[in-house]
Amino acid sequence: MNRFDTSTALTPSFSIALVNYKTLDITRICLELLHTHLAHSNIQVWVVDNDSADASTHYLRSLDWINLIERVPAPSEPGHVAHGKALDLVLERVDSDYLFLLHTDTFIFDPCVFERMLQACTRQPGTCAVGCVEQINRGLARTVWRGVSRHCKHYYRRLLRSAGLPARLPKPCREVYLKSFCALWDCRLIKQHGLRFCLDDRVPGYTLQDRLTTLGHDVVRLAPGRIFRYLDHIQSGTVAAAGGYGASHRRTKMYNQILKRLNAHA
Repeated sequence: MNRFDTSTALTPSFSIALVNYKTLDITRICLELLHTHLAHSNIQVWVVDNDSADASTHYLRSLDWINLIERVPAPSEPGHVAHGKALDLVLERVDSDYLFLLHTDTFIFDPCVFERMLQACTRQPGTCAVGCVEQINRGLARTVWRGVSRHCKHYYRRLLRSAGLPARLPKPCREVYLKSFCALWDCRLIKQHGLRFCLDDRVPGYTLQDRLTTLGHDVVRLAPGRIFRYLDHIQSGTVAAAGGYGASHRRTKMYNQILKRLNAHA
């Protein structure tokens, strides 16, 4: 397999951050792939365990090549907030220029993705982040259909609410926020402005992205077809792995099918 080359002094330094919570099987696959690609590099991999207290915690403790942080979330802390606060612990500790956020259900098959995203982030001064706004690659036809349906649903809900009829708040016609299953952030800019990933009760990174773009920084959005050349991602795989869905839920079935396929090729 290819390995990412960090031998050049021109390569900006970066670290990788993941958060584990009761996802032993996919965490192991995710980290084994990273170790294969990065074993001979100086890239630090940080993993925060959010009090899994299971076999995944024991597995992480057995790895001498990662930086492990064991965190105990507050009992009332929602999962996405616990994830964001875990990322902030890594942000506080790293001294690298950039930080790659990965989910444990993200599997890097070609480490060139790191180089490509770094290039996209450093090409234009003032860029604060690079990533993708979609969690899976739906292909052109499904992407177009999803865009049309979101557009129609948005204006339909607005019409109902303007007429005084009960309706949900309309979602934006287009997704604008980077998804943290694979996103690159400029640590220097975040720290320079005294910001962090978890700023409120929204999905970690959403408010951070709003704040940085308001300050004049740019965000680079990569097309799914481009980023998924290098990786695979199980949508909501971490939730399925932790038992967040029922056994018959479609995402649980999808998770089990993908995990079976990955293990067969391991």
